[in-house]
Amino acid sequence: MPRSSRSPGDPGAPLEDVAHNPRPRRIVQRGRNTSRMVEDTSSNMTWFTCFACSLRTQAQQVLFNTCRCKLLCQKLMEKTGILLLCAFGFWMFSIHLPSKMKVWQDDSINGPLQSLRLYQEKVRHHSGEIQDLRGSMNLLIAKLQEMEAMSDEQKVAQKIMKMIHGDYIEKPDFALKSTGASIDFEHTSPTYNHEKAHSYWNWIQLWNYAQPPDVILEPNVTPGNCWAFEGNRGQVTIQLAQKVYLSNLTLQHIPKTISPSGSLDTAPKDFVIYGMEGSPKEEVFLGAFQFQPESIIQMFPLQNQPARAFGAVKVKISSNWGNPAFTCLYRVRVHGSVAPPGEQPHQNPYPERD
Repeated sequence: MPRSSRSPGDPGAPLEDVAHNPRPRRIVQRGRNTSRMVEDTSSNMTWFTCFACSLRTQAQQVLFNTCRCKLLCQKLMEKTGILLLCAFGFWMFSIHLPSKMKVWQDDSINGPLQSLRLYQEKVRHHSGEIQDLRGSMNLLIAKLQEMEAMSDEQKVAQKIMKMIHGDYIEKPDFALKSTGASIDFEHTSPTYNHEKAHSYWNWIQLWNYAQPPDVILEPNVTPGNCWAFEGNRGQVTIQLAQKVYLSNLTLQHIPKTISPSGSLDTAPKDFVIYGMEGSPKEEVFLGAFQFQPESIIQMFPLQNQPARAFGAVKVKISSNWGNPAFTCLYRVRVHGSVAPPGEQPHQNPYPERD
C-alpha cells in the first residue's frame, strides 16, 4: 500500500502510525505546550487590557470630576460676581436714596402734614368757639326760662330797680369835656395832694396819681376816678363850650356798696351854685342845695328867673359828710338850652323844595 501523504503529526493520522512513530508525539507535545503558552499569553493580555481599561476609566472619571469641579467653580464664580454686583448696586442705592427720600419727604409729606396741622389748629379753635357759644346759649336759655317763670309784678319791680340804679337822666349835658367844656383853674380850688397818690424813685417824684379837676366832666364814674380837694370847703368853675340858659345841675357819686372805704364821708353835702358872666366875671346866685349820698344821682333845679344865658358855672361846696381831710367830687352835669326857654328853635323860613 502506498504511504499516506499525511504528516506524522497530523491529527487525522491513524493512531497506529502515531503509536509506532515516537517523533510525532514530541511534536504533539510541543504543540500542546505552545498552545498552553499562547493561552497563558492571551490570559496575561486580557488581564493587562482590563487593567488598562480600569486605568482609563479612572482617568476618565478623574477628568470628568475635574471638569465638573471646574464647572462648579465657574458657576460659583458667576454667582459670586452676581452677588458682588448686587451688593455694589445696593450700596450705591443706599447712598443716593436718603437724599431722594429727603426731597420726596420735603415735597410730598411736609406739605400735607403742615396743611393737616393747620386744619387741626383751626378745628381746635372753632371747637373752642363752639363751646363758648354753647355756654352762652345755655345761659341765655336759663335767663329766658327765669323770665318766663317771673310774674308781671316781678318784671315791673325789676325794671324799677334798673331805673333806680341806672343813669336815668335824659337831658343834654353841656358840661361834657367831649363837647368842649373845660375847667377854669383860676377860680378852682387846688387838688388835694396825698402821699399815697405819688410815686417816688430815690426821693424823686415820678408820677402823681391824683386826678385833675376835669375828671368831673367825663362820664367814667368808677371808685377813685374823682377830683379831690383838701378839707370840706372848696369850689370848681366849669367853662361851658357856649352860653346856655341854665335849668338844672346834676351831681353824681359812687354807691356805698362799691366804695373802697365802705362809707360815703367824702361826698359833698352843702353847696351853692353860681352862674358867671362878664369879663370881670359876675356871680349870679342860682341856688343852695344839699346832696344826699344814698341817692347816687341827684338833679337840682336852678333859680334862673328871669332866664339868663351863662358861659360858666361855679359849684361852691361848704361841707361834706364827715371826712376832715378831703372831699371827692365824681361828676357834675349842667342842663339847659341854647335857646331861651319858651321859644322854639330857629326854623328856616324858606321851605325846602321837593
